[in-house]
Amino acid sequence: MTGAGNLFTRCRAGTRRFIGLMAMTAAASLTPVQAQAEQVTPVAQPTQQVVEVQSTFDSLFGTEMRGPRTYSTPMGQRLASVAEASQGRIGVAAVDLATGREIDVLGDQRFPMASTSKVAIAATFLEGVDQGKWSLTSEFPLLIPVSSAPFSTPVAPVRPGAYMTAGRLMELMLTRSNNYATDALLKVVGGPGAVNDWVRRAGIEGWHIDRDIATLVRDDGALDPAEVIDKRDSATPLAMVKLLSGLYQGKWLTPSSRKILLDTMSRCVTGKRRIRAGLPEDVQLLHKTGSLHNTSSDIGIVETPDGRVFAVAIYVTGQGSRPAREARIASIARTIYHGYLAEGPTYHHTAAR
Repeated sequence: MTGAGNLFTRCRAGTRRFIGLMAMTAAASLTPVQAQAEQVTPVAQPTQQVVEVQSTFDSLFGTEMRGPRTYSTPMGQRLASVAEASQGRIGVAAVDLATGREIDVLGDQRFPMASTSKVAIAATFLEGVDQGKWSLTSEFPLLIPVSSAPFSTPVAPVRPGAYMTAGRLMELMLTRSNNYATDALLKVVGGPGAVNDWVRRAGIEGWHIDRDIATLVRDDGALDPAEVIDKRDSATPLAMVKLLSGLYQGKWLTPSSRKILLDTMSRCVTGKRRIRAGLPEDVQLLHKTGSLHNTSSDIGIVETPDGRVFAVAIYVTGQGSRPAREARIASIARTIYHGYLAEGPTYHHTAAR
């Protein structure tokens, strides 16, 4: 083994020891209820790195630790710079749907999905529409949280509200991130387990939800996602761009359900200072935002005027404030957009909307 190899082995071993010490410290700080509930990994801040590959998504999944950082292109160097995370963890993944070219920063590390999980909830519901289990005109009640103390129950209590069509519930869920509408559709499909089953059948790893939105919001804030990786209700950026890419390419839904999902995402009104702020006005964005304690995110499909299509997932923790996190998301989106535009010839959409 070379001297550099020996050094990397020693660094990796030291990182494992540090994580072990941090885990004991974090466990000691949790309440008994939290300690039983949490699936956490304290973070030893790694050297930020970018990995760029020409191969398929699956070649990147399962990677726990990468070697010394390498920037093979100017785009990689710029992205590593804007995604530098000394004030919290930042995870990024993007793929050019025409060429398959991927780029990521900590793309295989878990981040809180927050409301970005709602894309998969919508897809699970639409699969049921395709199978004739229910329709977009079926009516279901909003599920409104009933006041309860954090961690006082495994599932936060809710009460039924006004009945709405499934189409209206989906519109509220994806365009305005309405939690009451989300929990309504989540209950219809069979809860978090049914969504996880849909994601597994889609062949996506590194993605999992554990709680409904009422419980997730009620119990939010017990852990700092900038310091600790909580595997519950989390995904890797690479898993999320694989989900977005497959939905856009029509892999799992009928053409009509695919169109409903993508068209609804194109009407999203939240997160105007996130990915949208980093793109020119004539670029089409189909996206979903997410926000929880000390974390902000935005995921979506970017369609350029000349026909290029990129899937992007950006998860930012820390950075001092929500406006600072949103500014970082916009900067990262801008870097990815201009980086992809600078590479290769013009090409066309892989799937027409």
